[in-house]
Amino acid sequence: MSVRDIIKQRRTIRKFKQDSIDDSILKDLVDCARLAPCASNKQPLEFVVVKDKKVCAKIFENTGWAGYISPKWTPNEGERPTAYIAILVNKVRATKWIGHDVGAAFENIVLAAWELGIGSCIIGSIKKENVAKILNVPDEYEVDTIIALGYKGHESYAENNDETVKYYMDEEGNFHVPKRPLEKVIHFDRF
Repeated sequence: MSVRDIIKQRRTIRKFKQDSIDDSILKDLVDCARLAPCASNKQPLEFVVVKDKKVCAKIFENTGWAGYISPKWTPNEGERPTAYIAILVNKVRATKWIGHDVGAAFENIVLAAWELGIGSCIIGSIKKENVAKILNVPDEYEVDTIIALGYKGHESYAENNDETVKYYMDEEGNFHVPKRPLEKVIHFDRF
């Protein structure tokens, strides 16, 4: 599968099979994140890989899921992620471009995971102080983003739609995600 194919096929996954992900795969995903571009080559990011079921459960309790689904929805116990990668920011090394650094790193993780048949959900709705305590994060670091990982337990479809950004779950438990059509977002030479 080409990089372009992965980019166009990859969707957020919010329900997971309960098969564990091998340590070597998780290590490789972090290696892909480590090699992402970063501002001034400051390399301010570090990563905590979580696989232990008890720790995963604590992380899950401190994250928000699928904000557009009503009534409030989270994956059931047998559908939750089997691993997480927490992206930490070294506050001393961080530049004003830290958001770009984090975005490049998590994009590498989710694309590399998809190539291996692993689904992911980029989670920004985090009780960061609680997660920092759970993961024993030193004071000079801050929890920025968490990537939930697991083998996918549903399908997710991108659909051209310029009228809404609200994704939804169908009767079979699959997600449908509106994406603005290319013609609405591309401009050549001038706006």
